Amino acid sequence: MKVYVFDLLAYGRQFEEFKNDRLIPYPLSGKYFDRELAAKTYYEHLEVWREMDALGYDGVGLNEHHTTPHGLMNSPNMMASVAAQHTKKLKFLILGNLLPLHNPLRIAEELAMADVLSHGRVISGFARGVPREYKVYRVPMSESRARFEEAFDVIMKAWTSETFSHEGKFWTYKDVSTWPRPWQQPHPPVWVPFTGSKETIEWAGRHNLSAVIHPQHPGLTEDIVNHFAKSLAAHGHSLTADKLCVVTDAYVAESRQKAIDEYSPSFLYFNQTLWHHGSLPDKNAPTPKEAGFVSSNSFDYVRPENLPHAQLDRNKLRNMTLNDVEERVTSGKLAFGPAKEVAERLIATVEETGANSIMLQMNLGAMPHAQFLEQIRRFGREVLPILQAHEVKRS
Repeated sequence: MKVYVFDLLAYGRQFEEFKNDRLIPYPLSGKYFDRELAAKTYYEHLEVWREMDALGYDGVGLNEHHTTPHGLMNSPNMMASVAAQHTKKLKFLILGNLLPLHNPLRIAEELAMADVLSHGRVISGFARGVPREYKVYRVPMSESRARFEEAFDVIMKAWTSETFSHEGKFWTYKDVSTWPRPWQQPHPPVWVPFTGSKETIEWAGRHNLSAVIHPQHPGLTEDIVNHFAKSLAAHGHSLTADKLCVVTDAYVAESRQKAIDEYSPSFLYFNQTLWHHGSLPDKNAPTPKEAGFVSSNSFDYVRPENLPHAQLDRNKLRNMTLNDVEERVTSGKLAFGPAKEVAERLIATVEETGANSIMLQMNLGAMPHAQFLEQIRRFGREVLPILQAHEVKRS
């Protein structure tokens, strides 16, 4: 199986002054920004990625976010291009470029550049983003789905046609030939994160793409995977283990309690405070459904008993406690503990889902650099070889 580490590249400081209220003001004033610390943050993460490359990890997961210390990767394409010069084999799983917010031709060009600079190490993920980012870029949320699908069509034409034209609702191009072309032919692999909406699942099945899933609840995950299999089959494709990647958490230590003691300060800061910056519900703003971001029947394929797990409850996560972390470790939902236990838990997760790739969250909450680097080394020595020797096959 393939093993990736998802790196949000959070600003390298925990904001202690906002922890009590579990609320970072939005927008967060530029007076809080330290350019030296930001530069140090980038260099430290590049150091970790070099270490991952040396240890044999399959890849690093990159992302795109805006106007928040939650992630400094405004352009994952730029980060992949920079990191390609620091690594030799590590792949860059970009999850993902936020297609509705940008000119798709520019995205196609940047990804082609990164693919050439890395000699074909780009895995291109496409996503839609969060409501905060639509406000920043002044893009109507009601147009998100249509922009996303049209942008994807433009990118595919730009990558696979010697010359292309396109006349759509949002973008028009005439007689365009992109240079450079992607290194990988006909184009880099395309992976799409699934949050559960049937529109995304069915669209990915139509285009025979790969899926990245965060298995929050076994029943919901089963519904998502089954609907994806049906959507692929409806267009003459089949679901294999190599088309699925699961996202989960891991931390290796001498014992479960030691793992909790070491990781929980950062893990709780992320879940209680950092992740929700600019994304908490505004009672005066329309909900994503009211704004047209999701439809009223996006989850009608989900079995009734699993529907409660299909909606993200940010307030519940903000109220997470140390006891909650301990309970999740004890139940096996969080793979924290000795290497053997972590490896067994992660293998069980991929087998339950039928995925032959896993993407690990190992540094949430602006974890101190030395701790992140040591965790990458320890996991790389004690767990990585076990996972890479395992192969998941779907029947």
